[in-house]
Parts: sequence; structure tokens; C-alpha cells
Amino acid sequence: MLNHALEGLTIIDFTQIAAGPISTMLMADMGARVIKVEPPRGELGRGLGPGWIGDDSTLFHAFNRNKSGIALDLKTADGAAVARRLIAQADIVVESMRPGVMDRLGLGYAQLGPDHPALIYCSISAYGQVGPYADRAGVDGILQADSGLMSLIGTEGHEPCKVQSPVVDVMTGYVAVMGILARLAQRQRDGRGGHLDVNLLNAALALQQSALASYLADGELPVRAGSAAPYAAPNQAFRTRDGWIMVAAYMPERWRKLCDVLGLPGLADDPRFATSPLRVANREAMVEALTAVFVTRTTDGWLPVLEAADILCARVATYADVAAHPQVAANRMIAEATHPVHGTIRMPGFPVCSAEVNDGPHRHAPACGQDTIAVLRDFGFANGEIAGLIDSRAVHCAG
Repeated sequence: MLNHALEGLTIIDFTQIAAGPISTMLMADMGARVIKVEPPRGELGRGLGPGWIGDDSTLFHAFNRNKSGIALDLKTADGAAVARRLIAQADIVVESMRPGVMDRLGLGYAQLGPDHPALIYCSISAYGQVGPYADRAGVDGILQADSGLMSLIGTEGHEPCKVQSPVVDVMTGYVAVMGILARLAQRQRDGRGGHLDVNLLNAALALQQSALASYLADGELPVRAGSAAPYAAPNQAFRTRDGWIMVAAYMPERWRKLCDVLGLPGLADDPRFATSPLRVANREAMVEALTAVFVTRTTDGWLPVLEAADILCARVATYADVAAHPQVAANRMIAEATHPVHGTIRMPGFPVCSAEVNDGPHRHAPACGQDTIAVLRDFGFANGEIAGLIDSRAVHCAG
């Protein structure tokens, strides 16, 4: 069962905001025990709204389900010592500090690796652990800009746009899981862990596999074309009477079918539109001709007609449409967690179609320091030690 696949693994999570928390949440969904370590006042992601559930952001709840929460002051000697004792019993560490910070705290891979050769240590940063930009901080929007992703989005002559969902953060989280699982497979063979360098820049470039490959091949900068695909036409959104519909009919047989369905058979034989490359070159004229027909019906009016002709299409959905989408429900992609104060919390689920994972129920994201005492006891701390750590403010508890 997929939600037990990583059972027996312990992960110490020193990450904040999005990329790192996403990676550890996915592994928690697959059964790993994830101990989320936060500073005494909580991680930065708790305050990133709007979108709130109680005092914490919806973002925090969406990225931290199925974890236990402990609050440590890593800047104190006792707090760092607690972290080292946790790590000594763990399989994996994931951290998202700026390069060098964990080393200064005595918690870097260089300090821990020699004593824990089986430890898998994943560092998530903006630009990487080495190189001229290693010391630079960066967030999703900065890396959308610096990686060239923003140069693809929007339309020519208008201001730059970015993907409003933090896609670079999300991609980075998935890359981290991929790297960790690969290292786990290697560790099964040789018993050794290692240090993984996962960064937003590499993940952002990986998102642009096709566009970047095209530039590297021919040196031509991409044109910002809104919803249109740069490599095929028609493959874009068209205005209807009441909204927008996305249509992909660039294959020869589907192009001809589209022209027939729209009552424009002569368009299929127009030499300007004889092939997909020609339609890309003459996109403006093609769009004008097609839009003149699309605006005569509603989106709901066009969808069954196009689907009956085997033309790929979809409404340009709002999140309200997505939340009510029957296939989203069939794929169990709206997960739920029950919070003792705030009731049912809904969030995107685990993306691999697996009833064992997506059916839940999921554990809600922890309050800051919610499980501090329980975790310390599980890791062998005596009650007297715990009391002393609380008194010295090296550790903190919820409430």
C-alpha cells in the first residue's frame, strides 16, 4: 500500500514556506515519520496570507499535513544539541536554509556525515550549494524571472507575467523527493547516504524542458503568445459567447475536423493553414477566422460538439469548476484533514492515483511545538531533561 511505502523511515524537517515542506509532506503521505522542526515563533509560511485557517495561512496547512511538530531554538547550544540527537536516530534530513547556515549551527552535512554515514541529507536552496549565486536568497517569483520562465508567459507588448501558483516551489519539492528516493535505493545497495543539492533554479529550468531545448537548438528567443503553444496551432484558448475554451486541433485530421465542425471547410484548404508550422506563422489570421465562429455559442454549447468530433478541448476552468470536477473527485485529489478547532480542512491530495493515500483521513498540520514533549520522549529524552530544556527556552511547546 502506497501510504505505507516509506514506513519505518524518520525524517527531520528543517524547511520553511513551500518547496521543502512539500517534499516532506509527500513523504509523510507515503508513510514516513516526519518531525517538523520550527523556530519558537513558527516558520515563515504560517504568516503568508491572505487565506487563513485560524492564525495560520492556508498555505501552511496545505504543505504540512501528516507531520509531527516540534519547536527548537537552534541558535542556542541546547537547542542545536537536541537537533543533533534527533538526527542521530533519523534516516533523512531535509533543510532549506541559505547555504552555510546549517554549518554555522553545527548541523551541516560536513559535521554530521562522518558520524552518520547512512544519513541522507537534502539541502534545498534558491541557486545551489556552490557557484557564484550560492549565497543569494530567492523565492518562487524571483526564480520564475531569473530562470527565463517569465519570458514565456503573457503576450508580447504587455508587462511580464508569472504563474500565480508557486510552480517552481512545487516542482522543487517533487525534485527533492525524486532525489531522496533515488538515494534511498542506492543506500539499500551500499548502506551509505549522502548530500543532495536541490535548488529552485534547476527545478525552474526543468519545467522549461521543451522551450529551453528549442532555444539551445536554434538560438531563437520564444515569443510570448498568451495561451497559444509556440510549436503548434491551433493549440490555444478561444473566446466563446460566455467565456473561453481551450482547443488543441493541430494534428492534420483534427484540423480538418475542426474546420468542418465550425462550418469553415474552405479554411482547411487555405494554403496559409495547410500545415501546423504554417498555421503558427499565420496564427493571427487563423485565430480571427476561428474566433468569429466560436463567439456564436457558449462554452457549454461547444464542448459536446467538439468532443463528438474527437477534437481535444476543455473549458478554461475556474477553481470553482475544478473543485466540482467529477474527475478530480474520481482521482481523490481533494484531501481532507480534521482539525480539532477548525473542523474539516480541504486541500490538494497526493497526485498518484492511489486510494490508500488519497482516502485519508490525513493528520492536520501541527501547531507550532504541538508535539515537542511527545517527540522528545520518543527519542529518549528523560522527563527531567525535557523540563530543563523548556525552562532554558531551548525548546518550546504549543500553548
